[in-house]
Amino acid sequence: MIVLAGEDQNDCEIMAALIRAHRPDLGATAKLVRINDPWRLRRKTGPDLSAAVKALVGKARAKAVQQRAQLVGFVVHEDLDGFTDLDYGRVRAAVAGELGRQCGGFPAALALAAWESEGWLLLFPDAFPHVRPRWRVPEQLRGRDSGRVKEPKEELRRRLGVPLFRESDGPLVAREALAHGLIAAPEGRNDSYNDFVRDLDSWS
Repeated sequence: MIVLAGEDQNDCEIMAALIRAHRPDLGATAKLVRINDPWRLRRKTGPDLSAAVKALVGKARAKAVQQRAQLVGFVVHEDLDGFTDLDYGRVRAAVAGELGRQCGGFPAALALAAWESEGWLLLFPDAFPHVRPRWRVPEQLRGRDSGRVKEPKEELRRRLGVPLFRESDGPLVAREALAHGLIAAPEGRNDSYNDFVRDLDSWS
């Protein structure tokens, strides 16, 4: 079983598609289960961060006990609401380090999305027309560093056309990217996405 802790159901469904793309050995067979409780880690430090991660890891272990399943991975998602800059590196190092210390016996992956998970979706622009045929990601949002795009969700709402992009469309875009093999060849870059993929790749 893989446990997902995300800001909401939409983000967890996006992460699920990415897991299935990058770890088909696990994504095709392991059950994916979400932790529903609200939580935030990125602004915490020191003992507060340690306590919050300990509680979150405890919830993941409890899910495995409840489901009578082996916990083979734990994915933690949070939107950074910022760029992939020095502050991102500091926050990611602190949270990922604490996750590594607390997750004895199973691997973890941190999805600290810059600016937000919609920025990761911009890496797969050709998935959008598969969700809504009239949608086209404009050239100014294609093939660039999407970790430097401020509020990509709002950019998509302004620029995709009609119908307007909604947060609930994110999982649909991710699933179409998975179905059409687009996750294997992202357009542009996003360092926060690359860090997440490296975490997944490190799972034994």
